[in-house]
Amino acid sequence: MSELTKTAAEKMKERMERLKNLHLKRNEARQHNHKAVVEEDKQKKLPSNWEARKRQADWLLQDEEARKKAAEEGLDYDRTKLLHIDATEAERLARKKKKTAPNDGFSDFEQATVRQYNRLVKGIKPNMESYEEAKEKLGPAFYGDPNTILHGLHKDKKEAIDKMVDDLEKQCAKREKYSRRRRHNDDEDIDYINDRNAKFNRKLERFYGEQTKVIKENLERGTAI
Repeated sequence: MSELTKTAAEKMKERMERLKNLHLKRNEARQHNHKAVVEEDKQKKLPSNWEARKRQADWLLQDEEARKKAAEEGLDYDRTKLLHIDATEAERLARKKKKTAPNDGFSDFEQATVRQYNRLVKGIKPNMESYEEAKEKLGPAFYGDPNTILHGLHKDKKEAIDKMVDDLEKQCAKREKYSRRRRHNDDEDIDYINDRNAKFNRKLERFYGEQTKVIKENLERGTAI
């Protein structure tokens, strides 16, 4: 009888151990599921082009490190980089470099903004030391998300402000170079606020001038109903 009681106690102990392990595994699975849900929610809140931006940032970091290493060893980084590119890829890059950007002219303001953005991006030369310092200082807020308050996290440097001012001055000089002087008749009434508005008003006058002549005269005399 004692042996039977001992066997039952051992079985009970074994069952309790199994039950305890099951509880531990269940809690562990809950924690993993919670982490997965939080990570998925975080990914949904990121911009749609987040992965492409992250890959580009990682590539810039790797390229900058390789360039510094080549400079320390006294090597020409561009030539060293070409040694690891096959002939087909090198030929494609050479054609791309020689090819000039086509001038599609002005079609709309959106495309003009895109061209301006691409031009500014090509002129960016990132300071990787400042990049790493800001990344370490801000932590997760460095990349930003919908819940991050950016005000006060970043302070513009004088060099960056001067660079922006120089770029704006170049844009103004370029506009003045290509702008045309509009002919102005001093005898005409000024019913516009800028050249674009004046052109629009001339179109209205050309198409609807006769139909609105009486209305305008009444408005000028103050007798319009």
